[in-house]
Amino acid sequence: MAAASRARVAYLLRQLQRAACQCPTHSHTYSQAPGLSPSGKTTDYAFEMAVSNIRYGAGVTKEVGMDLQNMGAKNVCLMTDKNLSKLPPVQVAMDSLVKNGIPFTVYDNVRVEPTDASFMEAIEFAQKGAFDAYVAVGGGSTMDTCKAANLYASSPHSDFLDYVSAPIGKGKPVSVPLKPLIAVPTTSGTGSETTGVAIFDYEHLKVKIGIASRAIKPTLGLIDPLHTLHMPARVVANSGFDVLCHALESYTTLPYHLRSPCPSNPITRPAYQGSNPISDIWAIHALRIVAKYLKRAVRNPDDLEARSHMHLASAFAGIGFGNAGVHLCHGMSYPISGLVKTYKAKDYNVDHPLVPHGLSVVLTSPAVFTFTAQMFPERHLETAEILGADTRTARIQDAGLVLADTLRKFLFDLDVDDGLAAVGYSKADIPALVKGTLPQERVTKLAPRPQSEEDLAALFEASMKLY
Repeated sequence: MAAASRARVAYLLRQLQRAACQCPTHSHTYSQAPGLSPSGKTTDYAFEMAVSNIRYGAGVTKEVGMDLQNMGAKNVCLMTDKNLSKLPPVQVAMDSLVKNGIPFTVYDNVRVEPTDASFMEAIEFAQKGAFDAYVAVGGGSTMDTCKAANLYASSPHSDFLDYVSAPIGKGKPVSVPLKPLIAVPTTSGTGSETTGVAIFDYEHLKVKIGIASRAIKPTLGLIDPLHTLHMPARVVANSGFDVLCHALESYTTLPYHLRSPCPSNPITRPAYQGSNPISDIWAIHALRIVAKYLKRAVRNPDDLEARSHMHLASAFAGIGFGNAGVHLCHGMSYPISGLVKTYKAKDYNVDHPLVPHGLSVVLTSPAVFTFTAQMFPERHLETAEILGADTRTARIQDAGLVLADTLRKFLFDLDVDDGLAAVGYSKADIPALVKGTLPQERVTKLAPRPQSEEDLAALFEASMKLY
């Protein structure tokens, strides 16, 4: 990295760190008008934990047929993608369905990093199939596609944007009953088997957006560490970065009791509620596992211990962020993925340009946590220590820089691309990246510090180079 470029990044990080403190209690404005809750408060006073049932064990996928039999399923849709459809995880699931006499139809046209068009195709398939249960075998793309298919097949008269998060969609609460969905994750990253969130690229605006509702979370997640042995090294790394940022972001989100407005009815309390005492436990535990096992899992495909722990860490972080939420790394990642030009990540067998989700999230992390550490610096120092930093002599006002340096070293050790420039972006793309971040209010408004468009531009610029 050229000296001038290095100096520019250092300058931007210092400016972000020194920007005037804006207490979230008074400065964190929301687009919704604050309404009075039953308690008379304008900020929330409660949080709710919602999580799928989870079953963990090597080989546990073979039980899926029995689970469907116990549910009385007669017409099952098994969703996966074309690559996985040829691999053992899907074969094991299908064998279990056959053995237990469960009639099923396979849908293997899931798109890696799904779009509204690929969601709609799966939804149409589900509506025509009149299925009474679903099985999703794959990574976050498959599980999210299956959640959407189940939702809109159960609510066939709804417009697609009805349940999509505001401001792009209407963000309506889900009040219809859904069919059982069993999720079998094959990557160790999204935690989608535990959450009520489904993410997709909205192609018209070239941004990622989501559907977020407790109602769409899977009925059961079957976490089978044997499936992780089929993941190539870069898939392990990038999915692990998603776990890393889920943990870091959920632990540093705006606390739930500072989030406004306070819902007038519990059905409108968002799935992403802000940091809370229960999510904190899961986030920190997941972070400890990432610190101990991610490098091993990437470097040795036969290290079942490391890959098993990362598989669990994905679920742990999912329980945490699925109820607390994430903030700027994720909010900024969506245009990074959505505006991709020609970059194709190593180890991903796809026919389209792709910045994998975990990579798009982690590339901004040093800049983001330098910016957010002004609020709750103790938490930022605590996470830096977990990731290996010696914080005994660190000053509390340097918490963001300490965590940023720790993250850079962690990413360098795992051969991560050198910033946004390495995946095809330049300074000229920053206005478009900022524009793509602005609709991500579902997550950006959970950042502990509010951010202007100028702040976002500086964060993207500081992320062009990492090292």
